[in-house]
Amino acid sequence: MPANNIDEVLVSLDQILSDTTARGSRLSLFAALYRLVTARVREGIQRGRFEDGPRMDRLDTVFASRYLDAFAGHTRGGPVTKSWRVAFAASSDTSLIGLQHLLLGMNAHINLDLGIAAATVCPGPAIEGLHADFDRINDVLAELLAGVQAALGEASPMLATLDRFCGAADETFAGFAIAKARKQAWRVATVLATLPPEHHGMAIALLDQQTATLGRLITRPDPTTRAALELIRLREADGVATLTDALLRVQ
Repeated sequence: MPANNIDEVLVSLDQILSDTTARGSRLSLFAALYRLVTARVREGIQRGRFEDGPRMDRLDTVFASRYLDAFAGHTRGGPVTKSWRVAFAASSDTSLIGLQHLLLGMNAHINLDLGIAAATVCPGPAIEGLHADFDRINDVLAELLAGVQAALGEASPMLATLDRFCGAADETFAGFAIAKARKQAWRVATVLATLPPEHHGMAIALLDQQTATLGRLITRPDPTTRAALELIRLREADGVATLTDALLRVQ
């Protein structure tokens, strides 16, 4: 069922979590993280944290619906964007660590979906009025980061190996998820908001292709990073239940 508000989004995310965890699917990882973030955004709306709470509810709903639609398409064999196709296909790859699965979901949802959703909710000049609240989400994510990192470390005790091989794991996570990806999403939103509607399809198709390419790089990193990931995978908890549960317990 399509979600009409953020409360219904959370209901739909709970349904996805129930389905994916029952099947032991790695898709439960991103669903757990996304539910965590969505619940915190709803809390922010209820507490008056944003300039325009109803607008943020609409943005979150439109944004989440792109993920919900993609998941439904994947489950039922319907159309799915290239970006989400890469993320969903990777869920059967047992060689990937939990962090990679999270990054794949964030890649598709932030680098592709977020800018589209923002431009949909605030087309034309209205997009500039959204900027402050859009950036306030960065604060919400930053507040959750330590807990998410702790959850990752609980399931992957050797995740710190990335420090020695290719830079700190926390910088990889925060830099990708918060800084780089969201800045790019805002640029996409400002372009789409002012682009004539007849050009949206071509622009989104190009963005989807670029995002899918980045997703494939996450699954097939450079040799140095791959070596570190293989070491991490050796010590990572078997199955996905441990990491999913840890993510759901983040406060």
